[in-house]
Amino acid sequence: MTSMELACIQKDQPLSRYSTYEIGGNARFLALPRKDTDVLEVLEAAWRHGLNPLFFGMGSNLLFPDHPNPDTLFISTRSHIEITLNQDRLHVAAGTPMSLLALMGAVVGTSDFDFCFLLPGTLGGGIYMNAKYFSSHISDYIDRVYYVDLDDPRQGIRTISVEQCEFAYKRSIFQRKNWFIVSADLKLKQFPVRPEALQPFLAELDCGILENSSLQVFSNFYMRCLNRLKQEDDPTATSMRGIIADRTGKMHFEYPSCGSVFKNNYSIGEPIGKLADRLNLRGTQHGNAMISPVHGNVIQNRGGAKAEDVIYLIRLVQESIDKYFGFVPEAEVVIVS
Repeated sequence: MTSMELACIQKDQPLSRYSTYEIGGNARFLALPRKDTDVLEVLEAAWRHGLNPLFFGMGSNLLFPDHPNPDTLFISTRSHIEITLNQDRLHVAAGTPMSLLALMGAVVGTSDFDFCFLLPGTLGGGIYMNAKYFSSHISDYIDRVYYVDLDDPRQGIRTISVEQCEFAYKRSIFQRKNWFIVSADLKLKQFPVRPEALQPFLAELDCGILENSSLQVFSNFYMRCLNRLKQEDDPTATSMRGIIADRTGKMHFEYPSCGSVFKNNYSIGEPIGKLADRLNLRGTQHGNAMISPVHGNVIQNRGGAKAEDVIYLIRLVQESIDKYFGFVPEAEVVIVS
């Protein structure tokens, strides 16, 4: 078997299947590693064939190009799922969905990760962006992060402590380093009361759904899981149902999107969505992309949108806010060239 015939590497794959935007042309090569050794083998294959590795999780914060670079090896961690419990620490693989952490907490008896429910991304992406929901950040629970330096992958998997990760609002050291996140140790603030329930839960969960990046499929799946696991009067279920009401009320899952397109500028005093609303940008359409009619910081794929349609609206919002409010909003979505 040659290095590009690894079982986890596929050819000619539509990137639209691997993005919550459901946008993207065909990738010449796409890899789906399932364990740490797969990651290292894929990197070795990329190095031998002169390909540039690009890692992502569920594609929830990415805009893939309409015409992908044939020299890029797209590597999704969505099949790299693992959760192991060791006293007051969880070791979690980068491809583990954030929402799965919330369900795991419901099973074993901790509410630490309730805020992760219906966040449509993986732990690796959550660490990269320091994912947050209201006042909770994933960095609040990080102990150590395991990574590969893509500039020197032959050193293997290395570690970094949370104090060295430079976490801030939607920022981390991983945004300025060419490092790929493999896994992390998470600390628990509320110790599980049913730790023995973890492994049967993971064994029974049908993770095949995770191969689909559709936001509607994603949200329906996890809401069904919650209903199966919890009773109406359970405090954890009540917390998660509040999240469901908030996100469905904002139509987060009605159309393909990446969620919030821009980071909020807290020195301004108003979120980007509100500023866009004041400029009457909601509902603006270009091609088949539209600024959400209910949330000014969300750009939707209304059916068959191209990357260039979304980019046009991103620039429109940036130019309009710069003109009227004197600053250019920083994009949160990563635009892949």
